[in-house]
Amino acid sequence: MLNPPAADIPSEANALSTSAPTVQHFRQALLWPLRLMPPPGAQPGHHHGPWHVLRGMGDASPWREEVDEYTGDSSRFHERHYNEFVSFLPYVQRFLYGEGRSRKGGTDSDGDSPMRIFRRHDVAAVRLVSKPGDAPVTLDVIHCDLYFFFDVDVVMLNLEVGASDLSLAQAQDILYRFGRAYPSGWEADGSALHCMASVEWLGADGRVLASSDAQQREAFLSHVAQHRAPRIAAHWAYLMQPLVSDHSEDAGVLRYRQIEYYRMPVMAYLSLDDPRRLRRDDFVRLALVTGVGSGTSEAHLPYAEHHLADFEHKYCYDRFWVNAGAAPNTRYLCNGHALIVVGDARSEFFCCRDRGVLAQFRHQHFLLFLIAHFQKASLLMFSDQLVEALKRLDIRSTPSVKQFKRAIRASFERFLRFTHRYWFHEISEQAQVRALSHMCATHLGLDPLYDEVKARIADMNTYLDADSLRRQAATVVRLTVVTLFGLIGTITTGFLGMNLLAEAEAPLWRKAVWFGVVFVATTWLTIYTMVKSQRLSDFIDALSNDRLGFRGKLAALAKVWRPGAD
Repeated sequence: MLNPPAADIPSEANALSTSAPTVQHFRQALLWPLRLMPPPGAQPGHHHGPWHVLRGMGDASPWREEVDEYTGDSSRFHERHYNEFVSFLPYVQRFLYGEGRSRKGGTDSDGDSPMRIFRRHDVAAVRLVSKPGDAPVTLDVIHCDLYFFFDVDVVMLNLEVGASDLSLAQAQDILYRFGRAYPSGWEADGSALHCMASVEWLGADGRVLASSDAQQREAFLSHVAQHRAPRIAAHWAYLMQPLVSDHSEDAGVLRYRQIEYYRMPVMAYLSLDDPRRLRRDDFVRLALVTGVGSGTSEAHLPYAEHHLADFEHKYCYDRFWVNAGAAPNTRYLCNGHALIVVGDARSEFFCCRDRGVLAQFRHQHFLLFLIAHFQKASLLMFSDQLVEALKRLDIRSTPSVKQFKRAIRASFERFLRFTHRYWFHEISEQAQVRALSHMCATHLGLDPLYDEVKARIADMNTYLDADSLRRQAATVVRLTVVTLFGLIGTITTGFLGMNLLAEAEAPLWRKAVWFGVVFVATTWLTIYTMVKSQRLSDFIDALSNDRLGFRGKLAALAKVWRPGAD
């Protein structure tokens, strides 16, 4: 039987100490989903292999394709990679790792692996200042990756950072302030709201590579006023180069656009000296990523008590929140946007990077988090593409209508491929992975979002089918009218097989003249009949109406030549 949450029961640790526990080891993984945009003048949907562009840039790009443990040297393949692989069901394995891949010269076919990973190694650390006057905190950059996906115009930035010996307040503040693509506003003194006061990327030699400009309020205001789109903060824009924001003035073939909220989805691993000393408000702040608490020994919830009445049920996975087992007192917190794991630093299994919870956090848990946010970003991308196709539609322009049909058909086909290749309800039979995956999907609302996008695409496709049938029916009506009126002349001239003009013995030139005259007259009459086919069709309907009098039928005939009769 599971123990109740630490805040609901008195414990010796809580009684002996009211001070917050120390975070002996901290890991944070940011995941930033972005939509890839076609360059100006390109056809939509052509970005099916953007990794080719990065490959071709050579030294002009800091990104290098990652030859991972599954495709490179087998000596790099460790037990933690095997544990990661077997955690997922076969169809998920094919998505994550491909099947039967073999690299020759570092390349493989596009269809063999649905996912491409690029990594940059020039950024070694990040220096953060939470508020003006605070001491800087330096985090090691464990890795910085870009994830591309075959046939889906989505790219995901993954940044993992780590540090040791932080206070709980520092860890909460980093989770809350770091990972914002741009400031949400500014304080009265001009400091960026909810953001770090300073962010600096550092090279291996300690040199500052780029720094944040979140305090430059006017630059962000003018950008939104001009482009109706947010301006990406300078340090994140630097990290993405040579990919550039679609609304920036920078030149670049690979362009991206924000597709989700400006706060990046976040994962965190906190190894505490005594997790049982965490209070309920500490867990609430960690799970909902609300920032630093009151700083006093008294518990103050960030929200109303009735709002958090079902907190443990909705946001906590407490299967291992017991004082027993290989990793005692381990608790998982998930709100969809964030996945946090806290545990005991005294547990060897919790801190083990090869077989323990840290290894699971960096492998199985990261991948289930990535899958959930990739699915959400893809669905939002499909929705955006439908809106853009409608915005470009001009029903008075035939080329615009044709382009609209091609765009909708392409979206429908790609959505079908996405469904069969990337859409999973179950990714694992392991209880922990499956439970955390369901929590992420539920909080992100993936199933309702999928149903909504599917219905929109189906409605659009149904409209195109109905429009095609309507156009075919109109064409059949016109051909019927032309055939009907042409039948009158055919029967008249062909009566008893007689020729109106006896020119059988005439010279060839006169036959050619008569042929030309008849050809021109017949062609003109056919074209004229097709032009008037809609009105002639109405006249035929009037003739077949028994309830319409002779005058009404004459009026219907007169409408054939009356201007503006339509």
